[in-house]
Amino acid sequence: MRLLLDTAVVLWWAHGDPRLGGDAGAAISDGANAVAVSAASIWEIEIKRAAGKPSTVEDLARRLVEQGIRALAITFGHAERAGRLPLLHADPFDRMLVAQAQLEGLAIVTSDRRIAQYGVPVLPA
Repeated sequence: MRLLLDTAVVLWWAHGDPRLGGDAGAAISDGANAVAVSAASIWEIEIKRAAGKPSTVEDLARRLVEQGIRALAITFGHAERAGRLPLLHADPFDRMLVAQAQLEGLAIVTSDRRIAQYGVPVLPA
Protein backbone atom coordinates (compact mmCIF):
# COMPACT_ATOMS: atom_id res chain seq x y z
CA MET A 1 0.00 0.00 0.00
CA ARG A 2 1.25 3.52 -0.81
CA LEU A 3 0.22 6.06 1.83
CA LEU A 4 0.32 9.84 2.24
CA LEU A 5 -0.20 11.03 5.81
CA ASP A 6 -2.21 14.19 6.36
CA THR A 7 -0.87 16.79 8.76
CA ALA A 8 -2.99 15.76 11.76
CA VAL A 9 -1.97 12.14 11.28
CA VAL A 10 1.70 13.12 11.15
CA LEU A 11 1.33 14.88 14.50
CA TRP A 12 -0.65 12.00 16.01
CA TRP A 13 2.06 9.58 14.88
CA ALA A 14 4.83 11.79 16.30
CA HIS A 15 3.09 12.11 19.66
CA GLY A 16 1.95 8.48 19.91
CA ASP A 17 -1.58 9.84 20.08
CA PRO A 18 -4.22 7.13 20.62
CA ARG A 19 -6.46 8.76 17.98
CA LEU A 20 -4.16 7.07 15.46
CA GLY A 21 -5.00 3.47 15.92
CA GLY A 22 -6.62 0.54 14.24
CA ASP A 23 -5.99 -0.04 10.57
CA ALA A 24 -4.29 3.33 9.98
CA GLY A 25 -1.70 2.90 12.73
CA ALA A 26 -0.99 -0.65 11.63
CA ALA A 27 -0.62 0.41 7.98
CA ILE A 28 1.85 3.17 8.87
CA SER A 29 3.90 0.74 10.98
CA ASP A 30 3.88 -2.00 8.35
CA GLY A 31 7.29 -1.94 6.67
CA ALA A 32 5.76 -3.40 3.52
CA ASN A 33 3.88 -0.14 2.95
CA ALA A 34 5.46 2.95 1.37
CA VAL A 35 4.64 5.91 3.63
CA ALA A 36 5.14 9.52 2.59
CA VAL A 37 4.70 12.95 4.17
CA SER A 38 4.28 15.99 1.98
CA ALA A 39 6.49 19.04 2.27
CA ALA A 40 3.15 20.85 2.59
CA SER A 41 2.50 19.10 5.92
CA ILE A 42 5.89 20.07 7.31
CA TRP A 43 5.26 23.64 6.14
CA GLU A 44 1.84 23.66 7.85
CA ILE A 45 3.33 22.29 11.08
CA GLU A 46 6.07 24.93 11.07
CA ILE A 47 3.45 27.67 10.60
CA LYS A 48 1.64 26.27 13.65
CA ARG A 49 4.92 26.23 15.59
CA ALA A 50 5.58 29.90 14.67
CA ALA A 51 2.09 30.73 15.91
CA GLY A 52 2.88 29.11 19.28
CA LYS A 53 0.70 26.01 18.87
CA PRO A 54 1.81 23.39 21.40
CA SER A 55 1.06 20.38 19.18
CA THR A 56 4.22 20.70 17.10
CA VAL A 57 7.27 18.44 17.44
CA GLU A 58 10.97 19.38 17.48
CA ASP A 59 13.06 17.85 14.68
CA LEU A 60 9.98 16.26 13.12
CA ALA A 61 11.43 16.01 9.61
CA ARG A 62 14.51 14.24 10.96
CA ARG A 63 12.36 11.81 12.96
CA LEU A 64 10.27 11.00 9.90
CA VAL A 65 13.33 10.23 7.81
CA GLU A 66 14.81 8.07 10.59
CA GLN A 67 11.60 6.01 10.59
CA GLY A 68 11.81 5.44 6.83
CA ILE A 69 9.02 7.84 5.92
CA ARG A 70 9.62 9.40 2.52
CA ALA A 71 9.53 13.16 1.93
CA LEU A 72 7.19 14.11 -0.91
CA ALA A 73 8.28 17.34 -2.59
CA ILE A 74 5.82 19.74 -4.20
CA THR A 75 6.18 19.88 -7.99
CA PHE A 76 4.76 22.26 -10.57
CA GLY A 77 2.34 19.48 -11.55
CA HIS A 78 1.13 19.15 -7.97
CA ALA A 79 0.64 22.91 -7.75
CA GLU A 80 -1.32 23.03 -10.99
CA ARG A 81 -3.56 20.14 -9.95
CA ALA A 82 -4.19 21.62 -6.48
CA GLY A 83 -5.11 24.98 -8.00
CA ARG A 84 -7.55 23.36 -10.43
CA LEU A 85 -9.39 21.20 -7.90
CA PRO A 86 -13.03 22.07 -7.26
CA LEU A 87 -13.50 24.06 -4.05
CA LEU A 88 -14.90 21.17 -2.03
CA HIS A 89 -12.30 21.88 0.66
CA ALA A 90 -11.01 25.36 1.51
CA ASP A 91 -7.76 24.34 3.23
CA PRO A 92 -4.92 24.84 0.73
CA PHE A 93 -2.68 22.32 2.51
CA ASP A 94 -5.32 19.59 2.27
CA ARG A 95 -5.95 20.49 -1.38
CA MET A 96 -2.24 20.01 -2.05
CA LEU A 97 -2.36 16.58 -0.38
CA VAL A 98 -5.29 15.61 -2.59
CA ALA A 99 -3.44 16.73 -5.72
CA GLN A 100 -0.31 14.84 -4.69
CA ALA A 101 -2.29 11.69 -3.89
CA GLN A 102 -4.06 11.84 -7.24
CA LEU A 103 -0.89 12.33 -9.26
CA GLU A 104 1.32 9.96 -7.27
CA GLY A 105 -1.23 7.14 -6.81
CA LEU A 106 -1.35 7.41 -3.02
CA ALA A 107 -4.07 6.80 -0.45
CA ILE A 108 -4.41 9.59 2.10
CA VAL A 109 -4.47 8.60 5.76
CA THR A 110 -6.83 11.14 7.29
CA SER A 111 -9.73 11.72 9.64
CA ASP A 112 -11.06 14.53 7.41
CA ARG A 113 -14.17 13.18 5.69
CA ARG A 114 -14.17 16.00 3.13
CA ILE A 115 -11.03 14.58 1.48
CA ALA A 116 -12.95 11.58 0.08
CA GLN A 117 -15.18 13.97 -1.90
CA TYR A 118 -12.29 14.31 -4.35
CA GLY A 119 -12.44 10.63 -5.24
CA VAL A 120 -8.97 9.95 -3.89
CA PRO A 121 -8.40 6.72 -1.93
CA VAL A 122 -8.66 7.33 1.82
CA LEU A 123 -7.56 5.21 4.76
CA PRO A 124 -9.54 6.51 7.77
CA ALA A 125 -7.37 7.54 10.71
